Amino acid sequence: MDLIQKGWFSEVSNMWPGQAFSLQIKQILFQGKSDYQDILIVETTNHGRALILDGIIQCTEFDEFPYQEMITFLPLCAHPRPEKVLIVGGGDGGVAREVAKHPFVKSFTQVEIDALVIEKSKEFLPFMAKGFDSKKLTLVVGDGFEFMKKHLKEFDVIITDSSDPVGPAVNLFTESYFELLKNALKPNGIVCSQAGTPWTDLKQVQATIGNCKKHFPSVKYAVTSVPTYPNGQIGYLVASLSSTMDLTKPNLQFNPKELKDMGLRYYNSPIHEASFVLPTCFDDALFN
Repeated sequence: MDLIQKGWFSEVSNMWPGQAFSLQIKQILFQGKSDYQDILIVETTNHGRALILDGIIQCTEFDEFPYQEMITFLPLCAHPRPEKVLIVGGGDGGVAREVAKHPFVKSFTQVEIDALVIEKSKEFLPFMAKGFDSKKLTLVVGDGFEFMKKHLKEFDVIITDSSDPVGPAVNLFTESYFELLKNALKPNGIVCSQAGTPWTDLKQVQATIGNCKKHFPSVKYAVTSVPTYPNGQIGYLVASLSSTMDLTKPNLQFNPKELKDMGLRYYNSPIHEASFVLPTCFDDALFN
């Protein structure tokens, strides 16, 4: 299927029926198929470069930073001392770029199943893929499920940077996955996962939260604005093995100079707390 018609890419998906988001394309930088998914990298007229997997926009140069910063710093700043971190997915390198910035992180491992996404991100998306250059990082090409089965009680924080629940990412929203996360965490560990938005699929978000609650005593849902995502919003599931930890309050707070020095353009302590404040309709639907 030709994803680009008359110079425009349109994101049409059964996950959000009756609506589409379009980007005007200047140039196709790469188009191919890995063992797991279709990969398209383009240069757009207004949003810089964009990564598209299986016809779904994963990130654009224009607005990738809110997503990457929030999925990383929500769990890292909620944890009192996140020294050892695991990233599952995140083949574009954006989350690795952000994890490397946190002053408490001594080492982190990333497990990405699709080597071609890593390779082409390094080639065409260096603004994100520079995360792979961190000396703190151990990069593993493989299955996150199998990796966590062999690494029990090892990590302070685990971040799941997945695509939407189709294709190779579908298993990253199941109860069995949250059980693996629990077993791979140290006591009082925290997980953070991409969890979609109730504006497009309330039932999927409810199911993901329900699966997580079966294994974690403290579960929260946060939202972030990302203009090129469906309805301009994305959600994160943040959960802890500690029943008393307040995930909505950052343990570590950065002053404006520290934020600037770290290159953080979206995350700060007030937005950490604000991201967990939900509209009444969604708070009721997800937690009551």
